[in-house]
Amino acid sequence: MTRDAVESTARSSFSVSIRAPAKVNLILRILDRRPDGYHNVWSVMQTVGLDDYVSIRVERSHSEIRLHCSAQFLGADQTNLVYRAAAAVLERSNIKIGLDIVLAKHIPMGAGLGGGSSDAAATIFALNHLLKLEWSVRDMMQVGEELGSDVPFFFSAPSAIVTGRGEQVNSLEVSGSRWIVLINPGFSIETKWAYRQLSESRRQVKPLSSDHCRLETAGHVTWEQILSMAENDFEIPVFEAYPLLREIKMQLLKQKAETALLSGSGATVFGVFVDEVKARQAVAHFSANGQCKVFLVPTGAHLSVEL
Repeated sequence: MTRDAVESTARSSFSVSIRAPAKVNLILRILDRRPDGYHNVWSVMQTVGLDDYVSIRVERSHSEIRLHCSAQFLGADQTNLVYRAAAAVLERSNIKIGLDIVLAKHIPMGAGLGGGSSDAAATIFALNHLLKLEWSVRDMMQVGEELGSDVPFFFSAPSAIVTGRGEQVNSLEVSGSRWIVLINPGFSIETKWAYRQLSESRRQVKPLSSDHCRLETAGHVTWEQILSMAENDFEIPVFEAYPLLREIKMQLLKQKAETALLSGSGATVFGVFVDEVKARQAVAHFSANGQCKVFLVPTGAHLSVEL
């Protein structure tokens, strides 16, 4: 499709709204430092049904990107990944049009749930649909790679093994489903700080286990297999600095979670439940004190268009 045809189509299209799901890390290994300063990671990521919403409308009255965000303390300019994602798509496609974007935030920020990365992926996904760019998943992932390490994963949701600095994504089929209880303590943890604490607290990098390596070629696994290997390298240094998060994990296990982990570098801790009744009991337990944000969500969410 020619550029003129794309712009003509876009201007005659209605707006589009995309659900942008959160993620948790069922396994997160932080490996060696790369020459570019990043660390190699090895992670099994899983989307969950806590969503932000990105709505985009093509506007004839201006030729700018105008972003409106429901989160009071989140910038609505070039500091926002949604704005940067929209600008990257327009630059790559060589299209000049006006965009009005509304970002409705529900995923806690700085929480280890990938909200900003998911919002960026949703923006790329939405514009590919709205402008009829006909980009492949790989095309969209390449745009996402320049924006953040977690962005490419969301194009392969709901489950994937993520390696490199996050740009290498291999879809993984996990049979069945689970309920996830997310406990967010109401404060954020800076990722750079967590990496620094991890580097200072460990003497060497623990190699991947043979079980982890076998997952890369398995293609299909059960929840039981994944959960038997669940771990997060950030837990030792982060729990040392924030004992409350360790206590939340212990309480989730007491509430009969199959496993409980820090997600990403935190600060959200999540529990995995096979039984919805037990998951709801855990929600009631944590909701009673009123100090934390508590969410009960299913697994298996993905980027989806809502016209």
